Amino acid sequence: MKKIVTAVIVIALLGGAAYIISKNKAKNQEETAIVAEKSSVVSVQAEKATIKNFDTSYKANGNFIPNQDVTISAETPGRIVKLLVDEGAQVRKGQILALVNSDQINVQIQNAEAALANAKSDAVRFESAFKTGGVTQQQLEQVRLQLKNAEANVKSARITAGDAHIKAPIDGIINKKHVELGSFVAPGAPLFELVDVSKLKLRVNVDEGHVANLKNGDIIIVGASVLPNDTFEGKVVFIAPKADATLNYPVDLLITNNHDSKLRAGMYGFANFDAEADQHKPILMVPRNAFVGSVSSNLVYTIIDNKAVAKTVVSGRNFGDFVEILEGLREGEIVITSGQINLTNQAPVSIIK
Repeated sequence: MKKIVTAVIVIALLGGAAYIISKNKAKNQEETAIVAEKSSVVSVQAEKATIKNFDTSYKANGNFIPNQDVTISAETPGRIVKLLVDEGAQVRKGQILALVNSDQINVQIQNAEAALANAKSDAVRFESAFKTGGVTQQQLEQVRLQLKNAEANVKSARITAGDAHIKAPIDGIINKKHVELGSFVAPGAPLFELVDVSKLKLRVNVDEGHVANLKNGDIIIVGASVLPNDTFEGKVVFIAPKADATLNYPVDLLITNNHDSKLRAGMYGFANFDAEADQHKPILMVPRNAFVGSVSSNLVYTIIDNKAVAKTVVSGRNFGDFVEILEGLREGEIVITSGQINLTNQAPVSIIK
């Protein structure tokens, strides 16, 4: 009898233990499912697509350069005997800037003129002699050739003499003087740097969206950072046919300086390509970091019913940390701005602040 009671007790204990183990297992499975469900929710940051007023004018920056910048060099060797201008002098085209010692050149002219006179005299004598049969046709032709050479030598000597007068090839201002009175110069030696700032060029880099609407002759409003109260008109004179490494197109604008010549070469300037447009208008914007990968992907995630929903949008202009949205979103829609790397379409999400 005792054995039967003992067996019953053991069976009861085993049954109770099995019940407890089963109950704990179910509880653990339930807790595990809850944890798994929580761990599948991706934490993200998000913002609403909003309409903002942005300055939509397009400005391109650059530096003013002189329309003409000429280095005047010596064309004949000699010593500078007269220096007629100094740095900062305003000069006109053809004005004499300096004189090179011309004594040797004058001697060359005298010798060439003397040789020409002899050649003319010989030509006259040979012409007469040829008529009487005193010289041959070949001898006469040689004398005629000598006369032409003598005439050419005189012209060359006179040109060389003219080169001793250093003249300004353009109107402008002496920006730099490389010689002093008494300096000896050789052919090709730089003497003056002459710049024309009555007109200047502003070279700017323009993106493809704006260069497509440009043509030579267009007038663009130009300004200088150091002259905030002055504006100038820049005429488009060059549009590069090929983009540079940044996918922008170099464009040259020609500007007529004002009567005070306030603009100077080297100043920092800008061209306003949308000066006449409505510069402040409402635009639907999202943060730049809402795009998956980059703005060019045009892919963003929105949040609908606590789930990430992938959307393809059409992006427009960039405004710093914000990007214009042309299609694909409405004002007020929530876009995910951080955590996209862990997302798939329809993945559950929770917004963290």
